[in-house]
Amino acid sequence: MYCGGIEWVMCFNIARSLIFLGKRRGLVLLNRLLGLGEEESIFLAEESWQDLRELPVTREILPEGLNADACIEVKDLGYALHLSEPAELWLLLTDKYSSQKILPEHAEKWRSKIIKTVHANEADFFPALTEYFSKSLAAELFCESCFLNRAPLYVEERIERLMQLLQPILPKDESILEICCGSGTATQALVRLGQRPLSMDSDRCDLCLAIKSELLDPKRCFVLDARLLPHIFPARSFHTVLGFMVGLIDDFNWPVWRDILLKATSLAKKRVLFTVYTQKEAELIAKALGEAGWRGRIIDNRDSKGIYDQWAYLAEMEG
Repeated sequence: MYCGGIEWVMCFNIARSLIFLGKRRGLVLLNRLLGLGEEESIFLAEESWQDLRELPVTREILPEGLNADACIEVKDLGYALHLSEPAELWLLLTDKYSSQKILPEHAEKWRSKIIKTVHANEADFFPALTEYFSKSLAAELFCESCFLNRAPLYVEERIERLMQLLQPILPKDESILEICCGSGTATQALVRLGQRPLSMDSDRCDLCLAIKSELLDPKRCFVLDARLLPHIFPARSFHTVLGFMVGLIDDFNWPVWRDILLKATSLAKKRVLFTVYTQKEAELIAKALGEAGWRGRIIDNRDSKGIYDQWAYLAEMEG
């Protein structure tokens, strides 16, 4: 495959995208955002939200030059470049979520090739990128091979118990961020209550399983280390931040979990809720979040099975 001035990493990524092109049914938000027909293929240089923070591929390919024959400017968010080699597609570049604002110094090269400028707000841009990453994940674009041939563990009794716990706590029509969503089974309690959470997990295989099993909406789930959430969202972006069965938490891993919970809860403007397995875990969370300004209580949610969501911590922000 001839790649001209594009580095081998770019060739490799675009070659993998060719597999995806035949599996891209239902991927429409980016096309709509850019004003392109659904038959047009759009590909991001990066393959994850974390990569959008660090821009490893973008930083690699920009100095080499991109032989684009057309460009769509996404005002203040990025550029989509039309490439003919090694495949005909639109390559979307954005440094919106990175501290490294590297696109402006290269943008002059594309000015003469801009065919239109589209104005999109972040409320539209984020779900479009999220859908792209989710659909790519489910199409196994980012994997050499997939060993997941099972359905998620689905415990109906657990979902019903969570619904009983959540119904008096969560108002309708408020924004919810769910961390550590895993394969999306506990998320079904929120869905059945009419909520539309934005769900995330650091394990791409769990999230892939959830998307393939249609337990999570591809536009409303994403892979990320929860400690990086404040780099994507401003403080107090969500009414509620919650997580089901976070942990297991012990003395050894508590510093990591403490950091995760503090970073995630900085995005909540009203309330936080976490369920855990043991009372000790709930007490650790209560102490850390109390010191961060949350006013909360520990809930004894034990049942005879003694497995899921046995204890919970529920808190509201003081003031």
